[in-house]
This record gives sequence, C-alpha cells and structure tokens, in this order.
Amino acid sequence: MWSCRVSNETGGAVEAELCQDLGLVLSVLSLFYLIVCFPLSLCYNALLVAVNLSNKVSMTMPDVYFVNMAIAGLVLNLVAPVELLGPGFTRWPAWEYDDEVYITLLILFNVSSLVIMYSTTLLSLDYYIERALPRTYMSSVYNTKHVCGFIWGGAVLTSFSSLLFYVCNHVSAKIMECSKMQNREAADAIMLLIGYAVPAVAVLYASTLILRIRKQATPLDQDSARLDPSTHRLLLVCVCVQFALWTPYYASLLVLTLTEAPTGRTAGTRQTTAYAFLCGVAQVLAFCSSLAMPLLYRQMNHSFSHRLQRLLKRLHCADRTCPHERTAAVQQVVT
Repeated sequence: MWSCRVSNETGGAVEAELCQDLGLVLSVLSLFYLIVCFPLSLCYNALLVAVNLSNKVSMTMPDVYFVNMAIAGLVLNLVAPVELLGPGFTRWPAWEYDDEVYITLLILFNVSSLVIMYSTTLLSLDYYIERALPRTYMSSVYNTKHVCGFIWGGAVLTSFSSLLFYVCNHVSAKIMECSKMQNREAADAIMLLIGYAVPAVAVLYASTLILRIRKQATPLDQDSARLDPSTHRLLLVCVCVQFALWTPYYASLLVLTLTEAPTGRTAGTRQTTAYAFLCGVAQVLAFCSSLAMPLLYRQMNHSFSHRLQRLLKRLHCADRTCPHERTAAVQQVVT
C-alpha cells in the first residue's frame, strides 16, 4: 500500500515530501496507462486473436505464439485496472482489496508473465528449427498449438507453487504445516528463476544459433515454404522489447529475494519509499508489454492488414452474400 504514514511518524519533512512526490508521479503514470494504453492494448490484443482464429488455415508457427501472448495480454488487461486503481499505485485509491483479492491478482499476473516469456522463448527456438530444418513437423502449427497448451499448464502449476507460499504467509499462525513456508522471498525466487533466468538463457542460446545459421547461406533460403524473412526482424524486436519491459520487474524480485531492505526492517524510510516507487514503475512497464506486442505484430507482419480487411468484410457481409464471395465461389467451381 502506498502510504506516507511512516515518514510522518519519523518527523522527517524531507522524507515525507519525497514520499508525497513519488506517490503523485506513480499515480500519474498509472492513470496515463489506464486512459491511453489500456484501451489500445485491449483493442489490439482482441483484434490479433480474432484475426488469427478466424483464419486458422493461414496461421503460421509465429502466429500461434503471438496469439498466446495476446491472450496473456488480455489477462493482464483484467488485472491492470484493479491493480493500478488500488492502494498500491494511487494516492487516493478507488477501492481497497483484501489478501484474497491480492493473491488472485498476483497469480493471474504471474501466469500471464510466464506465458509471455516462454512463448517468446519457444518462438526463438522454433524459429531456429524452421531455419535449420524447413518443412519439419517439430515447428509445425499443429505441434505449436500443443506446446502452447503445455505453456499455459506449466504457468498455472508454477504459479500454484507460489500461491502456497503466499497463502501460508497469511495462515501460518493457524496451520503448523505452513510454519516452514512463510517466507515470501521463496515464492519470488521461484518466479525469478523459472520466469526470467531460464527464458533468458534459452533466448540467448537460440539467438546464438540463429545468428550462426544466418551466416551460412544455403539454397534452402530460397525455398518458398520457409517463413517470411521479416519474421526474423519481428522475432528480434519482440525478444528485445519483452526483456526490456519485464527486466525491471524481475530485478525488483531479485532485490526482494536477496535483501530485507524493502520491508523497512533494516532500511531507512527514504530507501523503502524509493524501492516501493521503483517496484510500481516496474510493474507498470510490465503491463505495457500487453500493448507493445500486438503493436509490433501489427506493424511488422505484412499479412495482418490483409487478413483484418477480410475479417471486416466477412462481418459486414454476415447477413448477405457479397460480390467478392460470389467471385471466390465461382473460381472454386471452375477450378
């Protein structure tokens, strides 16, 4: 909860003013995201999912991963208004939520972050497989859909283990079995290791392999069955943006895991206030990833605009037969 009561109790006018200023800045950032970024993120993620699911036949392996990231972005959009209008981000919160609501928001946030990071990671690895061994079953759309199912299942299971730590942190006084699990830093360490360290290593490994194989030009590069060359640029930008937006959040988890300073037990008020402010900014940046990915996909995927236009025409002609549909039907009969 963003509060300056600790600063006022110490009587430090400088600390109290710093707390008020940082709280105001964080409130402005939160409201800017909700007013500008939130509706755009909701719209673009919904369009990305709708366009691809309405054209399942034309979906490629990268499209499947981006659809999963868009769904995770929609989950983040559900969390963002409740979180950013709560006591942790606004000086005058719109509502107060209890521990159960906080834990629910945390689990949804963790599941979304894991899906986004691992979809980005596996996109890198599957892109290398497609570059090295075109027309293989491993990087096919069918196989990718099943892999994404495992991603969501693994994200839920990993977040459930973190849930146990948080629940035991609140009920350890009543349940003896939780007495050894009341350390929140353990849950943050799990998320830091599984949600950031492992994907970072895998992406670095995949990037090294992709750069190595791109230096070896082969006749297969002219194969029409291979992915669009622009996919490499989209992949590179996607990976860089994802890690740039999520690194501050996981860095805050690392600080919380390695030191007790943020809790205020060993640090002064100024350090505690600054850490709370940086954690808030890091979480806002993480929410921004739900907007960045569909925007990148929209700008760098050449077929998205054409598929979106077809979807809009299909919706416009839902109740009647359109000329372009009759033409397509005639062509199918002739062929």
